[in-house]
Amino acid sequence: MTSFGLLSAVFLLVLQAALVAISAFDPSPLQDFCVAVDEPDSAVFVNGKFCKDPKLVKAEDFFFRGLNIPGNTMNKQGSNVTLVNVDKLPGLNTLGISLARIDYAPYGLNPPHTHPRATEILVVIEGTLLVGFVTSNPNKLFTKVLHKGDVFVFPIGLIHFQFNVGHGPALAFAGLSSQNPGVITIANAVFGSDPPISLDVLMKAFQVDKKVIDALQMQFKA
Repeated sequence: MTSFGLLSAVFLLVLQAALVAISAFDPSPLQDFCVAVDEPDSAVFVNGKFCKDPKLVKAEDFFFRGLNIPGNTMNKQGSNVTLVNVDKLPGLNTLGISLARIDYAPYGLNPPHTHPRATEILVVIEGTLLVGFVTSNPNKLFTKVLHKGDVFVFPIGLIHFQFNVGHGPALAFAGLSSQNPGVITIANAVFGSDPPISLDVLMKAFQVDKKVIDALQMQFKA
């Protein structure tokens, strides 16, 4: 093999390894399960959780009850997310998946947010939702009105939202490709951080005066 051919082969191997690393958001498990426990007797630690002794694992470790119960939408946004992640369902540990129920009051909004560790797939159970996500620069918006039975995907890390445009309540379920997807609600993070982001930074970023920033921060103050 020529030196050029060898370099090409090495480059392809490195590229393949990088693609594999990028695609594996949650590490792949090397065992059937790793039920999460908070106070272990052993020191086996996987994906931020300790593993329960397999001999002590029960069916209840893989069970969650309550997604039939509507969430309370009596809030400013008119929406409620009931997330079933590894903290609610210990058997999810290392499995790279979680689930959410999302309830919307009439004209309720699940505000713009991101999941830093997960792609989300949403299915509408009842109602009509306007959904969308925004790409990284140059920030193209992809949006669609969804009806009962429709499915939409929000790619990992991108800002997305759902808005109930119907006259009645709406309901959706979402699957997420991480046992602990995380959520960053954009307005809360920018205007409600603790400690707050510098006024000078926000004024320059949004090209508005201090009064506007003060008013926004008051809205999201913890």
